[in-house]
Amino acid sequence: MKRSTRILTAASALVLAPMYAFPIWRINLIAPQYPEGIGMYIHIDSIGGIKEHDLENINQLNHYIGMRVIDPLAIPELRWMPWILGALLALGLLTALANSRKALVAWVASFAVAATAGLVDFWKWSYDYGHNLDWEHAIIKVPGMVYQPPLIGVKQILNFRASSWPDVGGLAAFLAMALALAALVVEFRRRGGRIAPERSRVATPAAPRARPATIAC
Repeated sequence: MKRSTRILTAASALVLAPMYAFPIWRINLIAPQYPEGIGMYIHIDSIGGIKEHDLENINQLNHYIGMRVIDPLAIPELRWMPWILGALLALGLLTALANSRKALVAWVASFAVAATAGLVDFWKWSYDYGHNLDWEHAIIKVPGMVYQPPLIGVKQILNFRASSWPDVGGLAAFLAMALALAALVVEFRRRGGRIAPERSRVATPAAPRARPATIAC
């Protein structure tokens, strides 16, 4: 691999490290009764409120509409994700040291699969919480209403304005993926966009030498 490719690969792996220290995602809820907003942070291994009692308040609100309690201990993905992240980080550094194109392609493909699976799993988790409601015990019942927050962006849910955006850890993941893809582009980019044609090695036959003229005596 090129030196620049190896540097980009190592940088991509190291940029994943902040995901251990900072939240990956944040969800905010703003309503007339909560003008300052309440919300929660989603970390690599836990879920917590943005402010001290936010998660407790969110669970109380969810109780009124029949949503399940958000309990981090009941979410198995939070136990697996730190290990998956650690494996991606270590494999990225090993790929940079291995100096192998095949290893680079395999690592970037694994990274892309893990990132896609993480986003799909997050969407499914929010879908399950927002759609599978306990109508029997719900205090507020609005026929046809679902309470799934957006994966990315802003959505109005009853009188709440729900917003969902990547936080520092999530932005680090997107940056790491961009660097990994850049490493692939740099490694497989052709110089000048074309391969110079090889010169022909077929020798052309030499012209026959003219015989010297003989002078008749």
